[in-house]
Amino acid sequence: MSNYDKYFNTNKSTWNEKVKIHAKSDMYDLDAFKNGKSSLMPYELEALNDVKGKSLLHLQCHFGQDTMSWSRMGAKCIGVDLSDEGIKLAKRLNDELKLDAEFICCNVLDTSEFVKDKFDIVYTTYGVIGWLPDLKPWGKMIAERLKKGGTFFIAEFHPIVWMFDYLHDRPVMRYGYMRDEVIYEEYEGTYAYQNSKMISKEYGWNHGLSEVIKALTDAGLQIEYLNEFDESPYDVLPNLTKTNSGMFVTKGKLYPLIFTLKATKR
Repeated sequence: MSNYDKYFNTNKSTWNEKVKIHAKSDMYDLDAFKNGKSSLMPYELEALNDVKGKSLLHLQCHFGQDTMSWSRMGAKCIGVDLSDEGIKLAKRLNDELKLDAEFICCNVLDTSEFVKDKFDIVYTTYGVIGWLPDLKPWGKMIAERLKKGGTFFIAEFHPIVWMFDYLHDRPVMRYGYMRDEVIYEEYEGTYAYQNSKMISKEYGWNHGLSEVIKALTDAGLQIEYLNEFDESPYDVLPNLTKTNSGMFVTKGKLYPLIFTLKATKR
C-alpha cells in the first residue's frame, strides 16, 4: 500500500493527537469506563451478546475501550489500530484494569503480518472503512483471520452520511456515493470535542454498500444479514435530535445513519 503512505501517515498523526483529546472527553467518559461502564452500543450487543470463551479480533480499536468491554464479557481479545498513541493508552488501561486483552499497532490492512491467530469473531465499528482506499485487501484480511464458521460483524455509519460536507453551517451534499478519489478535509476540533483547538487533517474514501458486500463475499464470507437504521448511537453529526431510547436521528429521518452487517466464513 506504499502509494497511500502519505495519506496513512497524515491520518496517523491526526489520530495520535485525537487520542490525547478523546481520553479526556465526555463522549469517551474514561472515568466511568474505568469504573465498569461498557462502551458497547445496542447494535453490537444484540449481534454478539454471547462472547464468553470466544476469541475476538477488534479492527481499528482506537484506544481499546470496546476491546476491553468484550474482554470484560469473557472474550479473549486482540485490538489493532494505526495510532501508536492509541495502542499505548490501550495497553496502560488494560494493565490498570487487570484485563487480559492484547493490543498491536499496525495499519489494519497489514493485520495478517502482525497477527497470525485465527478468531471466532472479527469485529469493527463506527467510522472505520472510510480510512481505507480499497476494501478488497480488507475483506481478504478478515477472511484470513477468521476460523472456519467464524463471524464477522461491522456496525458502521451509512455511506449516505459521507456524501455530505459537514464543515459549513449546514451540511452540503458534495461527495459521490461511489466516489473513487481520495477526500481531504482539514478542520478545527474533533467529533468527541468540537471545541478543541487541534487541527484535524484527514484523508478518506467513500465506499458504497455493494463495495462492502463484494469485498467480503469475494473473500469467501457468506452474508447473514445487512440492516439499515435511521438512528445513530452517537451524536456526532450536526442537528441530530435525541430520542427517548437514547439514540440520535435527523429531522424527518430522511436517510439511514447506520448499517450493520454480519457474515460467516464458509
